[in-house]
Formats: sequence, structure tokens, C-alpha cells
Amino acid sequence: MLKLDKINRILSTPYSGLVSVIFGMMVLSFPIGCYVMFDSDLGKEINFQYPINGFDLFLGGIGYKLPVSFEIGDGFMISWAIYAFLFTISFLGPGTTFMRTLSHVMSEGWKTFKDNALVNMITWFTILILFSLLVDLVQQSFGVKIESPQTGNSLIRFFQLTVAPLTEESGFRILLVGIPLYMMYCNQVSWKLFFKSLWRPSHYLGITNYRKAMILVITIGLFFGAAHIISGTPWSPGKFSQASIAGIIIGWVYVRYGFAPAVLIHWAANYFTFSYLFFVSNLAQTSISDESSNPFSSTMEGILVMTGVICIIIKILNYIESKKESAEIKQT
Repeated sequence: MLKLDKINRILSTPYSGLVSVIFGMMVLSFPIGCYVMFDSDLGKEINFQYPINGFDLFLGGIGYKLPVSFEIGDGFMISWAIYAFLFTISFLGPGTTFMRTLSHVMSEGWKTFKDNALVNMITWFTILILFSLLVDLVQQSFGVKIESPQTGNSLIRFFQLTVAPLTEESGFRILLVGIPLYMMYCNQVSWKLFFKSLWRPSHYLGITNYRKAMILVITIGLFFGAAHIISGTPWSPGKFSQASIAGIIIGWVYVRYGFAPAVLIHWAANYFTFSYLFFVSNLAQTSISDESSNPFSSTMEGILVMTGVICIIIKILNYIESKKESAEIKQT
């Protein structure tokens, strides 16, 4: 037990440092994304005033088009403001602030760890990136490549990547996971509890046994993966496994920590990473495919992967430690 605690203490320092670096990069991505949308040459012949006719929604995994017209810049800023709000409230709680959580981990370890939504989000986001890269490497060794949908204009693609977390997480997580969880775990009819449970399922429903919840999360995660290859603008079939793993991880984060960190993980995978890629691509006047392998992108990927490895080790050590503690309690 002492050895596990010592290893955890050793890992807590690089963990806190790397999570802080990723946090700083995420904060910077907010103005960088605005530059990409409003002041770059990414759109070539179009700009932020480009009109969009119809807004795509994914409700229950089925795509719908709302008959509304708006400029691409307006749609971007509405989404941007929602993410900024979710990012801020996640920074502040629910247990304690982001900074205090990391400081507490470094000084006292994980035994009295207080939840912070942003710390949990960054932790699971790096784990998602690590698994996504491993899946891609394994599939490429068998000749299976992941090819993204062909979008004619890069500015439109950036807009689609920006709004996707809000539309997809509302449809897949709230409708297909949150509502069924309420019906499975709630023994009373209460509209107040219903809406609260959609925000933070585990907390408000008092879930302690996650077996049924995980079956639901895995099922919807596989459906999430399938939706990426059968939707109106599908990815190549190789995306199924990668998107399924992402769907399962985001689903678990939604159940365990709430809607805000779940949306922000998807935001990080889309907006956060691509705002930097499109920014560097615009400055260098090269295609985004070239920028995905440049020194900056490689460094960013290395930071995320390194953090993901440390996070997995810490999760495993904490799990082993909790099992040993529960076994000791049963013996006494």
C-alpha cells in the first residue's frame, strides 16, 4: 500500500504540470479560434459572413435540419460563448477550483481528492487521445485508414467541427443516456430531479453500482461510432472503432461527472485541436494535412499522449489501492 501511495505521489507532480500546460493551451485556443474564424484567410473565397441555410441537429442519433438561416460567424460565436461558459463553471467546481485541486493533489495525494470538472475533463481527454492514436496505429498496420468527410471549404469545416460537440452530445448523451438513466435509477417522479439528473446523472441519482449504466454507455458508444460512418457526411469505415471508444469514454464522463465535462471533451477533440491546426496552417499557407505532422503538432500530441499515459497509470494504481482498502475493511 505504501509503495502504491509513493508511486502516486511521484506521478502527481508531472501530472499536475502537464495538466496545467494543457489548461493554458485550451485557454489560448479561445482567441485563436476567433482569429481563425474572423481574421484568417482560411475560407479563401468566403468569410464569417457566409450564409448557412439550415442547422443540422442529431437527436437520438438521427440527423435533422432546422429551417433557419444565419451567418457562419454568428453561429460560431453562439457556440463559442456556450463553451466559454461551460469551461468557466468547470474551472470553478463542483468540489473546488481547478488550481486548488491540482495543488491538493501535489501536496496531499489522491486520498482526499476533491472533484473538479475541468481536471476530470482534461484527464479523460488525454486518455481518449491516447486510445485514439493506439487504435489508429493498429488499424494502419492492417491497412485500414481513417479518412475524414470531404468538405470543400476549410472555414465551413472548422465551423462544423465547432458546433458538433453541442449538437451530438445533446442528442447522444442527454437523450440516449441521461433519460434512460433517470428511468433506471429514479424511484420518484420529479421534474426538478429529472432535469438535475440530466446535468449530473451520478450525483443527483445517487448511482453507486455502475453495471447497468456501463452497459447503456457501451451500447450508445457503439451507436455513436456507427453514426460517424452512416451519417450524411460519413467518415471512412475505419472511424467506427475510434469513434466508438470516444463515445464510450465521453459517455462514462457524462454519467460520472456530468454534461459540462462531457461536452468539453468533445470540444477539446474538435475545436481545441483544430483551432491550432488551422491557425498554423493559415500562417504557413499550407494544407491542414501537412500541419498535422509539423513540429508544433507533434509536440502538442506528445504532451497529450504523455499525460494520457500518466493518467492511466494513476487510475490503475488508485483502483488497486481502493480494492485493497475494501478487502482490509471486510477482514476487520
